Amino acid sequence: MTAVALGALVLLVYTYAGYPLLLLVWSRVAPRALRGRSDFEPLVSVCIAVHNGERYLAEKIRSLSELEYPREMLEILVCSDGSTDTTVALAEELARDDPRVRIFATSERRGKPSALNLLREEARGEVLLMTDVRQTLSPPSLRALLEPLADPAIGCVSGTLVLAGETGPSAYWRYERFIRTCEARRGSMVGVSGSLYAVRREDFSALPCDVLLDDMFVPLSLVRSKKRTVLSERALAFDEACDDDREFGRKVRTLAGNYQLVAMMPWLLVPGKNGVWFELVSHKLLRLVCPWALLFLFVGSAALGFDQALPPQLTLGWRTLWLAQVFCYALALLGPRVGRAGVIARTFVVLNAAAVVGLWRFLRGSQAVTW
Repeated sequence: MTAVALGALVLLVYTYAGYPLLLLVWSRVAPRALRGRSDFEPLVSVCIAVHNGERYLAEKIRSLSELEYPREMLEILVCSDGSTDTTVALAEELARDDPRVRIFATSERRGKPSALNLLREEARGEVLLMTDVRQTLSPPSLRALLEPLADPAIGCVSGTLVLAGETGPSAYWRYERFIRTCEARRGSMVGVSGSLYAVRREDFSALPCDVLLDDMFVPLSLVRSKKRTVLSERALAFDEACDDDREFGRKVRTLAGNYQLVAMMPWLLVPGKNGVWFELVSHKLLRLVCPWALLFLFVGSAALGFDQALPPQLTLGWRTLWLAQVFCYALALLGPRVGRAGVIARTFVVLNAAAVVGLWRFLRGSQAVTW
């Protein structure tokens, strides 16, 4: 029992604290330089897959029209994926005002991967700017993404998602963004922000129609070409932070997608074939194990904390650790009613619960590709 509890504790500490701290030191001691060019101005195709986006579409097109980039070097492609609202009519109206906008629509809802594949085939640009309909972009975003992409060694450049609001998920995202920043400075990221990233058209292979995470499939596919995925901290996409209930559904999809990617690309688990094996395991895969580690730690520390056969100092230590867990779960249960600590504790529990549900949906094949 002691070995199980200690193993669970070490795994949790490494995953949530040890790996980020290691990355921080590593990225500062041995950063990998970028050789970008500010004069890189290819034809860019903005690709937006949308389902029932009437609420956001006009503001999105306005945001794209304000990008600091030559108008004649930018086209905007919108694919309505089986929308049942006024998305298509609104897009056609916007296209009449801006000839750079082209509209594609499917009567059947097939999911984001199919929509992106269609847009890739229709795109004329050398570079694809992938972005979602919800987020507005900062005017310098496109140039900030293109500058590192001018380096042939860079295959994909992610923008930075900025969430407004002080929710638990927004605090978690700042933590996640810190890890991604350090990974990019040290070498290469294992995922990008689906709200904003740029990739050369020739490097964007057709997506499997059932893939859940294009924002991981694309950068991980580039690993085999020895190309890096990096972050541009100056390319900003703005959105509102969501609450835990909505975040739960999003994280279930994401974590089910992590299982799916390993099943689709088993070579990711082989260190010699996967150039970001260490980052993938430490950043993504160990988090899938953390819910079970939390369970083993809770049960193990409770058993050891009241084990009369152990020295009193050890039982006191384990009992204190168990009580600390009880306190944290109580905070999570109370949530916002007990302030910031309750918000953070609740989000932590929600995210780990999502990993369990994500595994269940992956095993059953019940996670829908539609979003």
